[in-house]
Amino acid sequence: MHARTSLLLVGGLLGVSLSARADDWPQWRGPNRDGISKETGLLKAWPKDGPKQLWKNDQVGGGYSTPSVVGNRVYLMGDKNDEEYLIALDVETGKQVWSTPIGKIGANPKNLPYPGPRSTPTVDGELIYVLGSDGDLACVEKTKGDVKWKKNLKTDFAGKVGDWAYAESPLIDGDVLVCTPGGKEATLAALSKKTGETIWKCAVPQGDAAGYGSAIAAELVGLRQYLQFLAGGVVGVDAKSGKFLWRYDKTKDPAATIPTPIVYDNCVFTSTSRNGSGLVRLKADNGEVKADEVYFNKTALNSIGTPVRVGEYLYATDGKGELVCMEFKTGEVKWRDKSVGTAGLCHAEGMLYVRGQGGGGFGPEKPTWVALVEATPTGYKEHGRFEQPDHGNRPAWPHPIVANGQLFLRDQGVLFCYDLKDAGSGK
Repeated sequence: MHARTSLLLVGGLLGVSLSARADDWPQWRGPNRDGISKETGLLKAWPKDGPKQLWKNDQVGGGYSTPSVVGNRVYLMGDKNDEEYLIALDVETGKQVWSTPIGKIGANPKNLPYPGPRSTPTVDGELIYVLGSDGDLACVEKTKGDVKWKKNLKTDFAGKVGDWAYAESPLIDGDVLVCTPGGKEATLAALSKKTGETIWKCAVPQGDAAGYGSAIAAELVGLRQYLQFLAGGVVGVDAKSGKFLWRYDKTKDPAATIPTPIVYDNCVFTSTSRNGSGLVRLKADNGEVKADEVYFNKTALNSIGTPVRVGEYLYATDGKGELVCMEFKTGEVKWRDKSVGTAGLCHAEGMLYVRGQGGGGFGPEKPTWVALVEATPTGYKEHGRFEQPDHGNRPAWPHPIVANGQLFLRDQGVLFCYDLKDAGSGK
């Protein structure tokens, strides 16, 4: 299926939407990088044991890469024998179509745990863009997996990686690819998506290391910007020139800055589970851009995942592992519930798909639960849950995604596909 890059203007956000079918999920956090699926005709309540499992593939390798789904293919990254791969699966059967090596597993400085790929492939037309944890940035043809061009963020841009290696998912904006090498030379960089040639480098003051979030594009105060949550705070960069514009550092995480910024009505929201939540409103002042704080509070939302904004409200799990509904513009908490514990989530047709990370790693072993929760500020309303099988001894950090009438759940070495279609809807 041919796809083109289009722009969607919603409530002050000019988000990058990779034009595709309504049921595609072509990049990190979906069509508009906001965690929202356009799917309709889905189950509003789950059976006792959860939706029907259609297939599983237990040969996708290790790592924490959330999949992309476009047309009849699922794309994700996995590792095996110290090598990371971009993998294409058939969406109907889950069987592998092709696999392409991208690079070595990036070493986590300080000998920290959880190595492996984290990048979600970005599918744009006939090409796929992906970043390996060692900084290998590749453009891959999607039919057979042939590599068209390749760069390395460390060697080509003097990149400064964080303690858990590289994790972002490349942003495609028109003909431009935006990435985050980190460091003093090219904290952020814009490349030609066709050739990989450098368009500009932005040396952000302080030379921040790359964080673990992924950049977004937005039209704010009359200026197109790229926003990224770096290790030292969230920043805005002029999309055309690469000029550094502004910074807000109060919400940075002392250990790992992970979430993607959320933009709405000229405001930018960021939050981390070891710090708190902050909202800034951008203003243009004599050709400069200023970020004025609207609020900062200690409601420390998801460190591993990213909140989802549905209307005027944000939904995410907090530092205590509770699912929280918080008003975007005021920071007021409307409700909180234990739900399934610390989780990643996405939204479709008025419902939240909440996938717990389970135990393992830093904590004791415990199950991984997946819940269907109504996205409403009036209270916690659960419409079913099930226990994900085959959960290993590492946390289940990849986000759930809803595409093609199906729910996809990635865990260590395995990808599950569940049927979400409501037979009564005719979908």
